[in-house]
Amino acid sequence: MKKIHGINIPPALTFFLAALPVAVMTVLLAAWPETVWAAGDSGEGGFLPPIWTVLPFLGILLSIALFPLFANHFWEHHYPKISIFWLVLAVILMVVSLPSGTTFTAAFGTKFFSTAEEYVAFIILLGSLFVISGGIFIAGDIKGTPIVNSTIILIGSLLASLIGTTGAAMLLIRPILRANAKREYQSHVVLFFIFLVCNIGGSLTPIGDPPLFLGFLQGIPFEWTLALTPHWAFSVVSVLVIFFAFDTFLYRREGLHKAPPGPKGEPVRIHGKINFLLLLGVVGLVIMSGVVHIGEPIPFFGLGVFHIPALLRDGGQVVLAGISLLITTKYIRESNNFNFGPIKEVAYLFFGIFTAMIPALMLLNIRGSELGLDSPAGYFWATGILSAFLDNAPTYLTFLETAKGSLGIETALGMTTDPAAEKILIGISVGAVFMGAMTYIGNGPNFMVKAIAEGSGIRMPSFFGYLVYSVIILLPVFLLVSLIFF
Repeated sequence: MKKIHGINIPPALTFFLAALPVAVMTVLLAAWPETVWAAGDSGEGGFLPPIWTVLPFLGILLSIALFPLFANHFWEHHYPKISIFWLVLAVILMVVSLPSGTTFTAAFGTKFFSTAEEYVAFIILLGSLFVISGGIFIAGDIKGTPIVNSTIILIGSLLASLIGTTGAAMLLIRPILRANAKREYQSHVVLFFIFLVCNIGGSLTPIGDPPLFLGFLQGIPFEWTLALTPHWAFSVVSVLVIFFAFDTFLYRREGLHKAPPGPKGEPVRIHGKINFLLLLGVVGLVIMSGVVHIGEPIPFFGLGVFHIPALLRDGGQVVLAGISLLITTKYIRESNNFNFGPIKEVAYLFFGIFTAMIPALMLLNIRGSELGLDSPAGYFWATGILSAFLDNAPTYLTFLETAKGSLGIETALGMTTDPAAEKILIGISVGAVFMGAMTYIGNGPNFMVKAIAEGSGIRMPSFFGYLVYSVIILLPVFLLVSLIFF
């Protein structure tokens, strides 16, 4: 029998509570007009999936949110099966939704190909950064005071734009966890780390976060993202001030400010420095894939094409990760408590998420122009809110295309040369990157950091608990960003 806040919850009630939101959503969708419920052809937009094909996507989100809360033991042992269940159901519903005479390949094939390509690149990038950064051990006596914690998070917010949010997060999460290992309150440190290092910090270069990299591939200049510096600085400083005040309050509550200074500890030393070169290699491969054009694209059965630079990028990242595993001593990885659990969890869950979200992205892509967006603030909020629950990279591209069509601009580069269009592009970019911090699934590093923290014995908030923190802490900051800059 499960106990929640001291109350015994029968197993049957646990699963009922987990399934109830899906049942309610199904009833609400069933009440919608038939034109929304049914599949159709949207003309030039292509096949329009019926809205009920989105149900598996809602199901996997609710599973991630509710199972750890109500059936944590079951979830820990069976989350891969749950993810695969929703994936299979999503494919079945897509097949059932096909109008007579329409093949699955014609309706969903292109989107499946592009999504699979994005997923593979996503996991390879996260996996290579995870493996390589796990070969860097920052030793020494670091005490988790408010000043030290704030400094580490600030450094991570700067590094996130240089080596990506994943690289910065994987490099610094273990040192900050060790620094706070003796603290009574630890989870808030991880939450703010996710807010800034895993998300907001990666705003200044296309390397920082996948949406900005996709914009770079679309033709937006590499240095253009520096236009987001005021938004980055305001948000980083605002959230960091909130963190420092909150951490100081908890530090004093623990009575640590009264503790006499202990003996001078071991100085800070970095082991596995060769892995920094491998991290730079990963960054270099990402840049290469966007600026180098080698050979002709390789077609794949009419569903899409493979680009040789992208293949070299992904293959090169795997090689660099393999080199890291070979040359890094066992001592370093053991000192980091390195294991593949966090990346496996991300791979399984996002495999289901990427597949189940295909109909949602298709609906957004086809019907996105009907949202009536006509201001930078509107694009900021629409892109941001959907990026918190969908993959922020395709959401960014969808609203970029919507904005180009609405403004009559043919290229992404054109969005940077017109002042009004550029402000909308800034709104889309800031929304996609910043609001990935609103949920655990908003960005890949969020889930990895959560898994690493839990593996270190820290009790992290549930999906909904995290959402409460992000709404209370981040939403006011984002409201100010919207009012000041848009």
